[in-house]
Amino acid sequence: MPLREKWIKVIYKAATSSNRIRTPLSLVGGLFFLALVVLFIVLSLWTDTLLGLPRLLPASMSIIMSVPVLAIGSFLWLWSILHFIKVRGTPVPFNPPPKLVTTGPYAYVRNPMLAGVFIVLFGLGVLFGSISLVLIFTPLFILLNVLELKAIEEPELEKRLSKEYLEYKKTVPMFIPRLKMRTKKSKG
Repeated sequence: MPLREKWIKVIYKAATSSNRIRTPLSLVGGLFFLALVVLFIVLSLWTDTLLGLPRLLPASMSIIMSVPVLAIGSFLWLWSILHFIKVRGTPVPFNPPPKLVTTGPYAYVRNPMLAGVFIVLFGLGVLFGSISLVLIFTPLFILLNVLELKAIEEPELEKRLSKEYLEYKKTVPMFIPRLKMRTKKSKG
């Protein structure tokens, strides 16, 4: 069995197991994700220092530019988590909500929590004046997450939620909301 299939099976088994198993996995999974975020930030700052890169913007301008970005990203991140908590789930794939969440930010994009994290990373890059966090590590983090979502999380969701998730996936974009609403054409 390929590694990808094994991971899908592990997540599916954890997601459909008892709370006694899912709860500790949520803590471990959440801490692992936060550790990756911190690692990307630390590596970017180290890269800036190692390469002697200049600040992206002057410090005062960095603060002015980053505060709204950080506020938007944090709001989206927390708003998304609250919608998971409302239905007794977590954002960690090992302990997902028992049903598909399509309310709040999930009505507009499938992965608003990750979109919020991406925005926060970009905002931190601006705040710290880190060229490598803005131009290298945030895009790399986005790419790795998209690959993981496509290869593992979405197939697991399709397996666990079947037709409901497939319909949701067809109508709701991954990260960027549609600017205009689609109108349904009448059959006539």
